[in-house]
Amino acid sequence: MNARELADKIARTLREAGHQAYLVGGCVRDLELGREPVDYDISTDARPERVQELFPDSLAIGAQFGVILVVEDGAQVEVATFRSDVGYSDGRHPDSVVFTPSAKEDVLRRDFTINGLLLDPRTNEVLDYVGGRADLGAHIIRAIGDPERRFEEDKLRMVRAVRFAARFNFAIEPETAAAIRRLAPEILVVSAERLRDELTKILTEGAARRGFELLDELGLLPHVLPEIARMKGVEQPPQFHPEGDVWIHTLLMLEMLPAGVSPTLAWGVLLHDVGKPPTFTPSPGPEGRIRFDNHVDVGTKMAEVICRRLRFSNEQTDQIALLVANHLRFKDVPQMRQSTLKRFVRLPHFEEHLELHRLDCLSSHRNLENYEFVRRFLAETPPAEVRPARLISGDDLIALGLKPGPEFKEMLRAIEDAQLEGTIKTPDEALARLRQAIADKSKTATK
Repeated sequence: MNARELADKIARTLREAGHQAYLVGGCVRDLELGREPVDYDISTDARPERVQELFPDSLAIGAQFGVILVVEDGAQVEVATFRSDVGYSDGRHPDSVVFTPSAKEDVLRRDFTINGLLLDPRTNEVLDYVGGRADLGAHIIRAIGDPERRFEEDKLRMVRAVRFAARFNFAIEPETAAAIRRLAPEILVVSAERLRDELTKILTEGAARRGFELLDELGLLPHVLPEIARMKGVEQPPQFHPEGDVWIHTLLMLEMLPAGVSPTLAWGVLLHDVGKPPTFTPSPGPEGRIRFDNHVDVGTKMAEVICRRLRFSNEQTDQIALLVANHLRFKDVPQMRQSTLKRFVRLPHFEEHLELHRLDCLSSHRNLENYEFVRRFLAETPPAEVRPARLISGDDLIALGLKPGPEFKEMLRAIEDAQLEGTIKTPDEALARLRQAIADKSKTATK
């Protein structure tokens, strides 16, 4: 069973039990736009306890707000009771909820007109109490009712307005946009996790550039990501970056991110040059050039701080930081020793490093020689040569009479380097190399 089939079944069951039931929100919007909805929601006058009676295996994921999750055969649908909300003192949750028999009253407390449509699945009739169909046709994002009140209720709606405008290539209605500009400093009352998830959607839905341009235009960017806002106006050496400043370069990369791109790659693209503004050094004269000394190390630390602030997982933080830390290494790949190159391409999720480099090149000098060099290397080098089985272990070092300590790691790495370079290929050759190194060290110590 898919989600639409389950939604239709739920609506039918609710109607047969004497209740109203409509598809609501994003699924109706997407159907009106000719898009396949990601998920389906039902709005009903049935109280949460009644919904659970009718669907005994359902989950009360937000019963205090009237939300029940119905799960069946791998599909799931949220069922919400019509309600009106009373006060939002925390800028996120209603202080209290009053259930109502009125579908119209329920719609009027929702965020945007395009998300306020109801669909009767029996007849496919759309109920539109807020002008949502007209705004869909005119490609407009408009808050329902008073925009400032809608944003005061949940400050995250300001960023959601940006996301919808970017995703659908819609304009934000002037009064709605003006309210966002007035309230932009209050966005930080939103939890870091909710803000992170909304920003990640902007980055991964296929319209990242438009999304970040809107965040900037509406005054949200300096509050949600001040480090990115500081990229504006930071000049770059024209011989390497003819496209313009760090902000323009980053926008060009964001523009090439496809829908469905991995979140870590998207954030890596956004943050790869975050260390440039604080390390900017202007050209000393006609013969000199703009410099960003140590911007990779500075940027890596900044990326880690940003990821911690936005509550990314440790795994995601590590990957995003690695993307920033390694993005300049591609300039050295033709000169790298085989051992260094093989270790480089063994980085976790190396395909993301390679793609970031490609986008970096296409958004600046457009020279893809090093990108193609690495692609050829990966195509022509057997995986067993990139990640060969170890020839020796710490136990072999102990068997040679060595005591465990910090030197173990250095010795094992030196042997693996020789293996990756192809100068040794067997355990016997590795042990012989070790014995020779021990003998040489002993001779040096006795001199």
